[in-house]
Amino acid sequence: MMLYGPLLVSLIPGIIALTLTWWFSKKGFSLFIKMVPGCFLTIAAAILFYNGFVNIRGFEGAAYGILSFFLIIFAIISFAMGVKVKEDLSSTR
Repeated sequence: MMLYGPLLVSLIPGIIALTLTWWFSKKGFSLFIKMVPGCFLTIAAAILFYNGFVNIRGFEGAAYGILSFFLIIFAIISFAMGVKVKEDLSSTR
């Protein structure tokens, strides 16, 4: 249960960030705009990890660390979705 709680809590902001990144890339926004959701997830994960490690400590603080770990995974996926370059298949030689 110690892993499932933070995983389920991280699904909400993770899915929102992935959806925003996908939508930004479909609309053709710049690379900076496509990276914003991943950056927000990374900042939130860093704040949660610091709060759990310094202020809360113990098993409850470890839950915050696990939550930040899952948020970082979603941020990495979001960065990968934002950087992905579309190939132009019509220009075959």
